[in-house]
Amino acid sequence: MLRIDELSFWEKTSYFENIDFLIIGSGIVGMSTSLYLKTKYPNAKIVIIERGYLPTGASSKNAGFTCFGSPTELFDDLNSMDEKLVWKTFSDRYHGLKCLFDLVDPKSIEYDPCKSWDLIASNSKNEINPEFIEYINEKAKDLTGIDQIYSEDKLAIKTFGFKNIETAYCNSLEGGINTGLLMKSLHQKAVDAGVQIVFGIEALSMEATDQEITLDTNQGLVKSAHCIIATNGFAKQWINEDIQPARAQVLVTNPIKDLKIKGTFHYEKGYYYFRNIGDRILLGGGRNLDFEEEETTKFGTTQKIQNALESLLTQTIIPNQDYSIDYSWSGVMGVGANKSPIIKMLNKNTAIGVRLGGMGVALGSQVGKKLSSYF
Repeated sequence: MLRIDELSFWEKTSYFENIDFLIIGSGIVGMSTSLYLKTKYPNAKIVIIERGYLPTGASSKNAGFTCFGSPTELFDDLNSMDEKLVWKTFSDRYHGLKCLFDLVDPKSIEYDPCKSWDLIASNSKNEINPEFIEYINEKAKDLTGIDQIYSEDKLAIKTFGFKNIETAYCNSLEGGINTGLLMKSLHQKAVDAGVQIVFGIEALSMEATDQEITLDTNQGLVKSAHCIIATNGFAKQWINEDIQPARAQVLVTNPIKDLKIKGTFHYEKGYYYFRNIGDRILLGGGRNLDFEEEETTKFGTTQKIQNALESLLTQTIIPNQDYSIDYSWSGVMGVGANKSPIIKMLNKNTAIGVRLGGMGVALGSQVGKKLSSYF
């Protein structure tokens, strides 16, 4: 591969000279930021660089949930976080989804408002009671204007054919999208808007002055008037704050005849999640089985977590049904003790938007909008 200093006049002037905004990362945040910047500065030269041949972190690898808060997650957060912060996070996610749908036509990404269910295992301590559901419904209505978002659904066990589940709590506003179509749609919109996207360039370090930033990459130096860092789980090299990589493992089954499951589902406070994709099951999670090993930027699956996922399939999700695994992969998220994203200026010309906490679909476009407002 030719280094930047070996490129032709045409290549250098088209892609790597006189850049107004250089964006590191071509995921949901990076693409969204470029679109908001183009709206604000139509004539600006905006270049996105991406180290992989597809978005590297989690944007093209997630489960495609349009989720913003399940009862067990809210219960857990309210017992470990400040109440105002819990509901701010809820609001950011809910309104962040609206932000996404302002950028991308929901129909173009196969958005399905299919609802979600938070499953309670038979052998677990169910800490959710009617008073708590009433409380979160009241708080949610204050933030969304919609009444009775949450309700208990005892018929879900029979409806979907689950085993070893005591009850379920339904969120009437959650659903799912096609993650692949989302990224293709954002990419096409960026290209149509005149954004330049270059793959195979990894950012290594940066020097900043009042006039410009100089980015050292694996292909040579790139200069720009401004820079936006949108690398989420890979952000530790840029910022010394509470952000760690978190690998998430996912699998998809073969097509299953007469599959009863239709919708999106959370299990064990959201550490497991699954949905149907047509007549297949997508299942991910299990990071809580080994937080230390999964705090990594390395991609790949582990036998421990894959076994746990398959056990959950066999014992709970599709009991008494034969299946095989057709796909398995991993993505890398950015998480921290605080569930709010880190969005701020690093210097006069550089902004960063990272730590989306596994909620990139809900938060990514909103983070991009905020980043664009800094310039």
